[in-house]
Amino acid sequence: MKLIVSTHDVTLTEAINNHIQDRIDRLEHLDRQAVNARIVLEHDNTRAPEKQFKCSIQLSMPGPDLFAEDVESDLYAAIDLSVKKIEQQLRKRHGKFKAQKHTEEARNKRTVQGV
Repeated sequence: MKLIVSTHDVTLTEAINNHIQDRIDRLEHLDRQAVNARIVLEHDNTRAPEKQFKCSIQLSMPGPDLFAEDVESDLYAAIDLSVKKIEQQLRKRHGKFKAQKHTEEARNKRTVQGV
């Protein structure tokens, strides 16, 4: 998966980059169809202290892209919560795919038995 990280008023340190890479690897484990991940990290001093860091993630894949963002007082917490939201979307998408496949199989089974 291609990883694109951009920052606004945040220095991208090796620790932050490693943290992002670990979290994205976990996402890639859930769904291997993801083509690339675009992550934007922002820091805004004018906001309230509990909402200074923002992390937004866009995951490009076949079908609709997935998007999540979170605003927190800590950059690492914002990254973790954004990844958690993307994980939930991936699990929901996978569940829908499995349910669709099962209903199609059940329909096919009924038509074969009915004939």
